[in-house]
Amino acid sequence: MVKSNRTSQIFLWCGLLAACVLVRGASAQEFILDPEGEWKAENQAVEGSDEWTLAKAAALIADDRPGDARKLLDPWIEINERVESPWLPRAYLLRGDARMLQRDEYKALYDYEAIIRQFPGSEEYETAVVREMDIAQRYLGGMRRKLWGIIRIEPARRMGEELMIRVQERLPGSRISEEAAIRLAEYYYNTRDLALAKEMFDIFQRNYPESEHCKDALLGQIFTNVAQFKGPEYDASGLIEAELLLDRFVRRYPADALRSGIAEGLGSRIDESRAQQLIETGRWYISRDDEPSARFILKRLLRLHPATNAAQTAIRIMEREGWIETQADQEPAQARQSEVGP
Repeated sequence: MVKSNRTSQIFLWCGLLAACVLVRGASAQEFILDPEGEWKAENQAVEGSDEWTLAKAAALIADDRPGDARKLLDPWIEINERVESPWLPRAYLLRGDARMLQRDEYKALYDYEAIIRQFPGSEEYETAVVREMDIAQRYLGGMRRKLWGIIRIEPARRMGEELMIRVQERLPGSRISEEAAIRLAEYYYNTRDLALAKEMFDIFQRNYPESEHCKDALLGQIFTNVAQFKGPEYDASGLIEAELLLDRFVRRYPADALRSGIAEGLGSRIDESRAQQLIETGRWYISRDDEPSARFILKRLLRLHPATNAAQTAIRIMEREGWIETQADQEPAQARQSEVGP
């Protein structure tokens, strides 16, 4: 499975490289019909020229020979860095991709960063950002950095987070930035970093209100708020927000809400949690001999959350305290009234 994924990535990179590196040469190339009736290319890259060197390196990478490509690229970059060649962004991109095929993604980042920092107006800029996002996703997925370039034992998730944030800063408003934002929010939620997950889902909703991922982001906001609720003894503001967001979800996506049953399932959970908090508040007032406040809170619970288990508990507490009549108390009264008559 790993080998298959790597092969697929090689083919993907090769296609991108071919489009990126050869496009300038192809656009400059013209074909003429020679006297023998055969088509021949004019303006072909001269062997040993910059264009030829980079095209050759791209072909070697496409042939899964990154080591041979590096033998061409390393000395070329070392020489041309001093003269600021216009071909440098392409050379950095090629060497970064060669390093990726050699499974040295950390050093590849140096090449991609060189493009991003030094050549923000180049054709290769966006491609370099996309490459960094690919590395970030691997790090967030659990891939570790190599120690001394040999053994993968160094945690790299923090670096993955940083790269995902950089993607959003470097291509604001783009589909790539949008993808990075939702993936980072989901990562925070899956790793139970709920405070950061909530913040990222909120940021996504504000920055990409028309995104196809808005439904997932809204669900993420709801589940994150519910998950942050620590119990009836703690602040319930997250539950209140989750309830409001759930109502928004049902109004925006009624078919999805009906099909998934989220309004009934999650709504019942939120309802029960909020009722349990009122129970704890009522008990606290009872412990302080504050009967009026306790009765007010428990009656409010019965009014707002009548179908919860907490409501049944509230009824038993009120019966015990004598604030409502039990069934046993009501029966003698009814019997006496029947004897007296209407």
